[in-house]
Amino acid sequence: MGRGYPAAPVVAVGVILFDGDRVLLVRRAHPPAAGRWSVPGGRVELGESLEEAAARELLEETGLRATLGPPVVLLDRVVRDAAGQVAYHYAIVDFLGTAPVGEVRAASDALEARFVALAEVAALATTHGLLAAVAHAAAVRDGRATGPLRQTDR
Repeated sequence: MGRGYPAAPVVAVGVILFDGDRVLLVRRAHPPAAGRWSVPGGRVELGESLEEAAARELLEETGLRATLGPPVVLLDRVVRDAAGQVAYHYAIVDFLGTAPVGEVRAASDALEARFVALAEVAALATTHGLLAAVAHAAAVRDGRATGPLRQTDR
């Protein structure tokens, strides 16, 4: 299935990975968010669990492994073209990640990968809703919130 103009929504995952007061971000290489900073992730392959896909995508895009926690963000991302046709439709589950292992390196469909101080995320050109997602994931990690944040981009 191609990325653009899908016949059905694409199930995808991401990992909001913390290392102290820093979060791992990647700069996307492909549409619909090419050039923007986001969390590592991608589509779930046939036969994979959501957690398996998240761990695989994290490793493929950044060279890191991590402890995966609960889902912290549930996101519907629908992007329409100028004529109103659905160009992209992703149903995304982002997992909390902690205890990174390995050395960060950009690979796969990431142009760059690096840990960014939480206070500096707002200064980057990020995907829509990323700031709220990272803040919620940090609150879950710190015990100040429970359950996933629900976001819809249409």
